[in-house]
Amino acid sequence: MSNKKLLFGICIGLALTIAFFLGPRHEVVPLTPEQAAHVVDADEPAAPSAVATADGDVDEEVVPGEDEQKPELASEPPGTEKGGEAAEEERPSEAPPALEPPGQPATGNPEGVQSPEATVKPSLQPSATPKPAATTAPSEGGKDRYLTDPVPTGKPKPVEWQDVTINKDKEMSITLSVTAKTILNNMKLFNEKKLEVLPEDGVIYPAQKVTFYEGESVFDVLLREMKRNKIHMEFVMTPMYNSNYVEGINNIYEFDCGELSGWMYKVNDWFPNYGASRYVLKDGDVVDWVYTCDLGRDIGGGFVAGGEQ
Repeated sequence: MSNKKLLFGICIGLALTIAFFLGPRHEVVPLTPEQAAHVVDADEPAAPSAVATADGDVDEEVVPGEDEQKPELASEPPGTEKGGEAAEEERPSEAPPALEPPGQPATGNPEGVQSPEATVKPSLQPSATPKPAATTAPSEGGKDRYLTDPVPTGKPKPVEWQDVTINKDKEMSITLSVTAKTILNNMKLFNEKKLEVLPEDGVIYPAQKVTFYEGESVFDVLLREMKRNKIHMEFVMTPMYNSNYVEGINNIYEFDCGELSGWMYKVNDWFPNYGASRYVLKDGDVVDWVYTCDLGRDIGGGFVAGGEQ
């Protein structure tokens, strides 16, 4: 009886030995004591979620025999090397761009952050030093920054309206008029649809004395008087010349009397070669706004546009 038990035990031992050497093998990565402690906790509810986050397989179940490897990915200390996606997920948290010091330019910020300052300031202040340019003549016969030719000797130089402070405590007077008489001599060129707005004598605003404040320009006075008398007026600001350009008065516009027609102004019988917003008035000035059909040549101001008078 004992021989049979011994023989039976030997057979079982041989079978186990054969199964051990001939059966399928799984390579097992040796674990440190700390990692082994995490393997023990791999069956807890929190472990599967950690493995699913690292591997990206949320719906797969943990297969027996792979428990030794999957908890290893989730339980590796931050200082150890990681492969694949798990290593890449922790890199962004090391140096987030938002934590850069405010005093240093952020690498992720576009240059447009400072561009509003660069575009707004010039619109409020055309130049860092506007006053010298506004009060001094161009050197060596050149044009100024607003493309103005040298002003004749003895004539007022342009003054930038941004540099002028209007003193409403000091009132002065000038003589102002607005006429379009030259159209009467060029009716064949005049827009027939505008005949009803053209006065018979060509006088839109007869010459009269008006009050202005110290520091005001030719344009300032014209605009106020046209509004006060309910006379239509349209204008546009031209930054290139730093002045308002009068397009139409009393619904008579530029080009209504040919391609060379439009509004011009003269002060004391002189046609300035710069915009009306840059001409600062003096007490007693005589200002005439005159419509031309031939680029100023028909009203004595052709030299302003480069033509012969």
